[in-house]
Amino acid sequence: MIRWRRGEVRQLLPSWPGVLPCVVALDGGDGPETATRRALAYTDLVGHPRVGDTVLLNTSALDLGLGTGGYALVIAVPDRLPTDPRGPGHLVKARYTPLQATVLGADEQGSPHHATLREATGVDGMPVVVADLHSALPAVVAGVRAALPQARVVHVMLDGGALPAAFSQAVGVLREEGLLAGCVTTGQSFGGDLETVTVHSGLLAARHVLAADVAVVCQGPGNLGTGTPWGFSGVACGEAVNAVAALDGRAVASLRVSEADPRDRHRGVSHHSLTAYGRVALAGADVVVPRLPGAFGERLRVQAAALAGRHTLVEVDVTGLEEHLRALPVKVSTMGRGLEQDRAAFLSAAAAGRHAAALLEG
Repeated sequence: MIRWRRGEVRQLLPSWPGVLPCVVALDGGDGPETATRRALAYTDLVGHPRVGDTVLLNTSALDLGLGTGGYALVIAVPDRLPTDPRGPGHLVKARYTPLQATVLGADEQGSPHHATLREATGVDGMPVVVADLHSALPAVVAGVRAALPQARVVHVMLDGGALPAAFSQAVGVLREEGLLAGCVTTGQSFGGDLETVTVHSGLLAARHVLAADVAVVCQGPGNLGTGTPWGFSGVACGEAVNAVAALDGRAVASLRVSEADPRDRHRGVSHHSLTAYGRVALAGADVVVPRLPGAFGERLRVQAAALAGRHTLVEVDVTGLEEHLRALPVKVSTMGRGLEQDRAAFLSAAAAGRHAAALLEG
C-alpha cells in the first residue's frame, strides 16, 4: 500500500506556506548515480527538514507517475521530531491513518464559532459555484471579480483531491492577493482558514463566519478517475448541489469543458459534469453554458441540453473574460494545459463566476 523509502535531504527548494519541497538522496549509495527524488514536507505535520536530515518517504504516487502527485512525501524526520501541537481542537482529519491530524473545527463545541453555526439554518440565498476540478477555482474567482471586484469569495474545499489545503499554491496566492477571502476545508481535507466536518457546515461557515458573498465548492488539486461512468471523485459535485439547495443557497453549476482533451469522454462537456449534474444532483441549479462561437459552441449547447430537465440552462457571454484570466496572479492550468491550449476550459469556469456575480447584482 505504501512504498517506503529512507533518504537524506540534500537541498531545500523554494517553499510556500505550510509546504517545504526538498531534494532527497535515497539510501543505496553515495556515488554520482545515487537516486534523488523531489519530496514535499508538510511542515505542520512533520516539521521543517534541514539539509543533512534523514527522512522517511512515501514514494507511492511518484513511482506510479501520477501527474499532480509527482512528489515523494516526507512521512517523518525521525531524528528531529516536531514539538507537540498546542491549542484546542479535537476534530480529527485523515482519520485512522498514520498521519491523522487534530484540528479545531469551526463547528465543534470548543470553537468560538460553535454558537453561530449551531443557530445557522441556511446561507441566505448565497450563490455557490460548484466545479469539478480545482483548476477551475482561479477562473471562477476571475469571473466573479470581473463584475464585482469587491465581492468576498470563499473557497469551500472538498476532500476528493489533495487533502492538505497547503498543497494548493493557487489558494495561497489568491488569498495573499486579496482575491479570496478565505478557504474552508471540509470532510477529510484540512489546513484551511476554517475546518468543518461536512460541506454543509463548510458552506455555513463561509457565509456566517467569513462573510462570503459567493462560495466556490470544488475538490483540492488532483482528482481521481477510473474511466468508468461512476468511478470519479467529481461525483461529489452533484452532492454539493444538493447541499446548497438544503441550505437555501443558489447553486451555480460550472461545466467541465475542454476543446483539447485527447479523451473523447472529456471533449466538449465532460461526462463528469453530465453524470454529476444529470444523475447525482437531485436539486436544481443554474447550469452555465459559456457562449462560445462556431461548431464547438454549438456542441456545448447540444450536450448541455441533456441537463435541462432538472436544471435551468443559462447562456453567459464570455466577452472580456480572457483578459481577466490573464490578469490573475497565478497561471491557470488544467491537466497540464494552459490558457492558450484550452481556452474553453477556463472561459467556462469564468462564465460561472460571472453568472454568480449577476445573481448578487440582481
